[in-house]
Amino acid sequence: ELYFKNLSKQKQKEVMEKNGSHHKLRVCVATCNRADYSKLAPIMFGIKAEPQFFELDVVVLGSHLIDDYGNTYRMIEQDDFDIHTRLHTIVRGEDEAAMVESVGLALVKLPDVLNRLKPDIMIVHGDRFDALALATSAALMNIRILHIEGGEVSGTIDDSIRHAITKLAHYHVCCTRSAEQHLIAMCEDHDRILLAGCPSYDKLLSAKNKDYMSIIRVWLGEDVKPRDYIVALQHPVTTDIKHSIKMFELTLDALISFNKRTLVLFPNVDAGDKEMVRVMRKKGIEHHPNFRAVKHVPFEQFIQLVAHAGCMIGNSSCGVREVGAFGTPVINLGTRQTGRETGENVLHVRDADTQDKILHALQLQFGKQYPCSKIYGDGNAVPRILKFLKSINLEEPLQKKFCFPPVKDNISQDIDHILETQSALAVDLGGTNLRVAIVSMKGEIVKKYTQLNPKTYEDRLELILKMCVEAASEAVNVNCRILGVGISTGGRVNPREGVVLHSTKLIQEWSCVDLRTPISDALHLPVWVDNDGNCAALAERKFGHGKGVENFVTLITGTGIGGGIVHQHELIHGSSFCAAELGHIVVSLDGPECLCGSQGCIEAYASGIALQREAKKLHDADLLLVEGMSMKEEEPVSAAHLIQAARLGNTRAGGILRTAGTALGLGVVNILHTMNPSLVVLSGVLAGHYVSAVRDVVQRQALSSAKAVDVVVSNLADPALLGAASLVLDYTTRRTY
Repeated sequence: ELYFKNLSKQKQKEVMEKNGSHHKLRVCVATCNRADYSKLAPIMFGIKAEPQFFELDVVVLGSHLIDDYGNTYRMIEQDDFDIHTRLHTIVRGEDEAAMVESVGLALVKLPDVLNRLKPDIMIVHGDRFDALALATSAALMNIRILHIEGGEVSGTIDDSIRHAITKLAHYHVCCTRSAEQHLIAMCEDHDRILLAGCPSYDKLLSAKNKDYMSIIRVWLGEDVKPRDYIVALQHPVTTDIKHSIKMFELTLDALISFNKRTLVLFPNVDAGDKEMVRVMRKKGIEHHPNFRAVKHVPFEQFIQLVAHAGCMIGNSSCGVREVGAFGTPVINLGTRQTGRETGENVLHVRDADTQDKILHALQLQFGKQYPCSKIYGDGNAVPRILKFLKSINLEEPLQKKFCFPPVKDNISQDIDHILETQSALAVDLGGTNLRVAIVSMKGEIVKKYTQLNPKTYEDRLELILKMCVEAASEAVNVNCRILGVGISTGGRVNPREGVVLHSTKLIQEWSCVDLRTPISDALHLPVWVDNDGNCAALAERKFGHGKGVENFVTLITGTGIGGGIVHQHELIHGSSFCAAELGHIVVSLDGPECLCGSQGCIEAYASGIALQREAKKLHDADLLLVEGMSMKEEEPVSAAHLIQAARLGNTRAGGILRTAGTALGLGVVNILHTMNPSLVVLSGVLAGHYVSAVRDVVQRQALSSAKAVDVVVSNLADPALLGAASLVLDYTTRRTY
């Protein structure tokens, strides 16, 4: 739970102290229709169950109080909630003006109610016009608002209303990760957003196994079997009423032709709803033997009906949200739910312009069973929401704050801005992965792409070109001006010609390869190529510990051992570009064999491959695993297992690591006596495991004049990419390379 990770226990304690130990949070829950009550009811039950923390006031308005829609306020009373206030706010009419007048009527009546109740917080759900009136009234009367299901995306005017309520609300409870990200993008305070899931899922996920046959018989008849009926629920689309009425006619025609028992629910109170009811009556749906037309079904029973239906059809949000929890097939018609996250059980018929198209969708979907989806919740939303409510500090300023992103100054004539956005394309050719990144002058990795490194020369070069072209195109969108391409690769490299002379065994078919020419021709940019160890040293010189240091050495500890030497601020390549092959410094005449063919190299002791080799030996002798360790049967033995065993007290594993650290330390001593640097930077995944041993060996074995050297671990997150970028950035900004 992202919210509760950020919220410490200490803060909760302070909130309780500020609010007073006996203060109860007075919560007003306002419900407008049967749909929002299904989401609010679980929260209301939770609040009612904790009277020591909360006082609950219930306000009922909207279609709850209309006989044509089933007088659904009665189910609130049946749930044993005391209704504090009933507000008749619906202005009857068949056009958009009636909705506007209903909002106005609610705005006239709500202030008196809120003045009497004086709630600490009002809970508002969703995206209905009634909810907009509630949020507007509460905001103008300085009442805190908790909005349920903000940040979601759908079709019609509902989107605009939902987002308008978001801007009025002080706190937000959202159902999905995408909704949370939308709220953050809308500049809402992340600390006031709770990703809880949909409250209705708290009931849904525990409901399916209850007795359902009696419910099916009550609503659809004695002869109906599970998975052999349809539930239809369609509402008018207020931004295109005429088209939605036509689509409803086609839907009913298709259902009549499909000839299955169908439960049809009356539409919501919206502009166009009366016309939809007239269409039903014109087609004789209320008297048709295959149809049951009803104004309302209690939510608990409705859950059972959709859970065991052969299909649900219409444009209700229930179809794309709640029904997924049961894997029931859904046909979503039109644009009303465009943008909603859905499970694989939903088939969209966006432009249902013919009866045959809808009929074909019914034939495809009816009777299927899909995997259950929990996109919108895991059944634990209410406990999270109650905890969130308890954490609200009423002493905090009521005025909400928006978290706007930084706004750039006018940069049309600003030369500093041009310098800040100068960037390089950095390419890292590893034994496993091929990576390309856009790196800014300040060392920020703006964008990174990763693909598996192909095994053949042709495929590898083709992929490099493809990834570089893609990154160069994206650089325009992120306001970066690419100055050139820097490539870091294993093996021996001629940086003057941009040619890989001889590669490591980890990168196959990669010798005598001209990288500069094809990439420069394709991108029309200058290209620099160098060994990965040299690139790591350049990264330290520009962005890391080596910045401003005249003489230093970088050692890379990873799959192999490599490095780079900077002397008098310049990188040393050597006469045949073989300088700084530090992994092949010999520290023992009769040591283990190295991949280079020699014996006793640092790499033969301290590389990841060497540690893996020793780990396999221990494992084969059944001496690797100790208490607290476990390995799957087919899991390959790795250096990580050896390190874990050493940490857990395996003396043999610990001895191998000490030997490896000593070998690396002896290599560093040789470097000190040869180059006399003032700094040694250990880089790579194993650096942290070796640094203490290296320092100890230096103090024991180095000449007294060399012992003052600093041995540190690199703080760069990605030295290979940063070093490749510095090939470009140092040269193009007239730094020495």
